[in-house]
This record gives sequence, structure tokens and C-alpha cells, in this order.
Amino acid sequence: MLHPIILSGGSGSRLWPLSRQNQPKQFLALLGDHSLYQETVLRAGRLPGAQPPITVCSEDHRFMVGEQLQAIGQASGGILLEPMARNTAPAIALAALHVLSSDPDGIMLVMPADHLIQDEVSFRSAVDAAQPLAGEGWLVTFGIKPDAPETGYGYIKAGHALGADAFAVHSFVEKPSLEVAEQYLQSGDYAWNSGMFAFRADRYLEELKRLQSEMEQAVRKAYADSKNDLDFIRVGADAFAKAPDDSIDYAVMEKTEHAAVVPVSCGWSDIGSWSSLWAVAERDGDGNHHEGDVVTVDTRGCLVRASDRRMIATIGVEDLVIVDTADATLVARKDRVQDVKKIVDQLKAAGRQEHLFHRKVYRPWGNYDSIDMGERFQVKRIEVKPGAALSLQKHHKRAEHWIVVKGVAEVTCDDKVFELRENESTYLPIGSVHRLRNLGTEPVQLIEVQSGSYLGEDDIVRFEDVYGRV
Repeated sequence: MLHPIILSGGSGSRLWPLSRQNQPKQFLALLGDHSLYQETVLRAGRLPGAQPPITVCSEDHRFMVGEQLQAIGQASGGILLEPMARNTAPAIALAALHVLSSDPDGIMLVMPADHLIQDEVSFRSAVDAAQPLAGEGWLVTFGIKPDAPETGYGYIKAGHALGADAFAVHSFVEKPSLEVAEQYLQSGDYAWNSGMFAFRADRYLEELKRLQSEMEQAVRKAYADSKNDLDFIRVGADAFAKAPDDSIDYAVMEKTEHAAVVPVSCGWSDIGSWSSLWAVAERDGDGNHHEGDVVTVDTRGCLVRASDRRMIATIGVEDLVIVDTADATLVARKDRVQDVKKIVDQLKAAGRQEHLFHRKVYRPWGNYDSIDMGERFQVKRIEVKPGAALSLQKHHKRAEHWIVVKGVAEVTCDDKVFELRENESTYLPIGSVHRLRNLGTEPVQLIEVQSGSYLGEDDIVRFEDVYGRV
């Protein structure tokens, strides 16, 4: 059987300020109504004989994965939680062990969660060509036929033919200079390394054990120590931490003698920057791509993305990327957007939060929007979904006021349990053990006013939590 494996561990910092560590690019709807992750799941589900997808993701993103699967009505073959980032080779090994637990002959189709494929027919044909090779024991990668001398991708050089649509891999090549990339393009022997693969689960683990035995042993122990938690599979953290931090290319594909490549032209993009998003997006007659409330005069070749809070107007500019969010705005030349990571690095060094969270943060119970803050206070607009509940918790350094503006909330504060209705409020002193539940069928909306010497999200001691966060 064919088991789609979706790798969803990236942080997407090159699409800041829209992509944040708490909500990276794979979970954003960048082109259309579905997120890149949802599009990947739907694409996999349309492949003949494909089983429900297995997702490997960060613990921090587990509820986002579950909710996005539910939103598109897709079943899950398993959601494996990485306790810490260890690159693609260990992540794929976890998925391989999970496949083998139910299907000893299972073929894995490994796909990053944040790639775009516009020509699905060609993609399906490439998968069809790869499956027989995978069944024979080859580790197959998909090479994208280059249409430009791209210097931002690694390349794969094809060797001898294995059939009409596949070749043995001669070598993997690092990102080249422009001059070398032009030579690759002219030769016709090279393809871009897409980061997508097909192979039998047992064959991948065999090669991993032969080439990276330490990694194989650590991941096998971590999977053996796994526990089910709601819809998720938590692997053993101590064992997984011992796995070397290596990509599948470095750990296996560059070293194995059984690597094959299926070249394909399928409208592929890794959406690795704002300029690459502009390149694949629909544009007007002046070469502009707009999202949101945008007004332009004498503007050409720009990507302008407005937030839902304000309009963006441009006059007499060219080749710019302008991205506005509730708490940050990026303005950059289109040929400099690869340097967005430098901004993210500065935010990290300064101890700021804008690379981690949007102003509006999603939680399994709903969301909160930090609408104002000062030296010793913070104001949040909170929405709690029907049937959902915050954890039973306390804070050491802040007190809170709750004012309900819509719906009916059940409030626990120490030994008291009571209802709070519209236009009613309550005070939660520092150190009080408290919780809010929405027992109704409509969302509860409230304003929370925090006051104290420290207002960080890590000042939470949880005693009970229906989402396993204690």
C-alpha cells in the first residue's frame, strides 16, 4: 500500500512576518482557501490506493494539524510528535516504523507539508513511475526538471536509465554558482532536488541502519517508547534526543548505492521566499499580486499583502514586497527577500516575540488577541469554542480580570464555581486556581485584563487539562 508521509516540522522564517514559529507557512492559506498543509493532504488523498496520511510534526503544532485535517474532512494515518527538531532523516525513520507496525511491505511517499504542485496530473504520473522502483528496493527521489539556472536549490545528476521515466542517481550536488547552474541547465542531465521521496519503509530503515546506525537505534528506541495521547503519538523524548540532527540527503541518499531519480515537471515550488510566492501567484497586467485591501498607482512587479485591519496604498514603486500584519510590516526589494531571516535573527537576539507569535494566537480551545499592553498590564480579547475549556491553572506573578462580552462562561476560582454572563466580570487574584469553560453551543468572548510584575505565557502552572498540556 502507498502511505503518504507529510513532514511538517519547518518554521518558515523566510515568509516572516506572516509565518511565525507558532504558525509557520505550511498552516497558512497563501494561495487559495486551503493551507499548504491541507493542499498536500488533499493531493495525497487523490492518489490511487493512498492510505490516510501520516504526519510528523512538532508538539507545538499538534492541535493545528488535527484541526486542519478535521476542517477538510480527512482521516489521519497517525500524527507523530517530534519532542525536538532532528531534521528529516530521523523524522522519516519514525514514519517508517509506524508504517511497518501495520504494513510490512508498505511504500512511503514522503512530501514536505509546505510545497506547491500546480500540475497534479504530472505529479501522479511521476508517483506511478516511482512505485515499481520502490517496490524493487530503490530509494527514489523526485527531481524537478529545471526551467531556469536556479542557485537556491541543490541538484541531482542522473546516471544510467532504469526505465523510460527513471534513472539511477549519479550524484547529488550542492547549490551551485550562477555560471555552474547555467551549465547544468544546458546539459539536461540535472534536476532540482525537490525533497520528495518514495521507498519501502523497510528498505529505508535497512539503509539507515547500515549508514547511520546510531540514528536508527535512537529512533527505534524512541518509537518503542511512544505513547498515545488523544489523536497523537508521543515518541520517547530521551531516546529521540540522541538521534543525530541530519537530513535524509546527508544521512542516506548521498551515500546509498540504491538511489534513483524520477524527473518531473509539475509546477513545483517550495515557496521558499516572498519572491517565489510572487512568481507562482496570479498577477495583474502590471505584474502585481495583491491580497486584501490594496490600492495602487503606477506600481509594477510588486507583491502587496494587506492585513484585515487596514488598507495599503502604493504610488510609483516597483519590485517591492510589502506584507502587513497586526503587529509587524515588512517592506523589502524583491531581490533581497532572502535576507528576511536576518530580521528574524535580530528579533531573537533582542528577546522579542514577533518571530514566535502573531498578535492573535490560536489554542486548542480557541484563540486570544493581545490588543494592548504596557509595563505592568496586558489586555487580551479571548474566544473559547463551544464545549471547550481552558486548563485548571494558576499564575505566580499576575492577577486577571475577566469581562464576558458574549455568551455564558462557567468560571472556577479556587473553591467557587459560578456562571458569568454578558456584561458581568470577575477578579482572579495572584495565585488563585482558576479555569473557564464554555458549556454552551456558541463561542464565548471575553476581555481579559492582566496586571502584575511579569506577564509572559510561561507563568502558567497547569493542574488539569483536557488537551494533555499538564
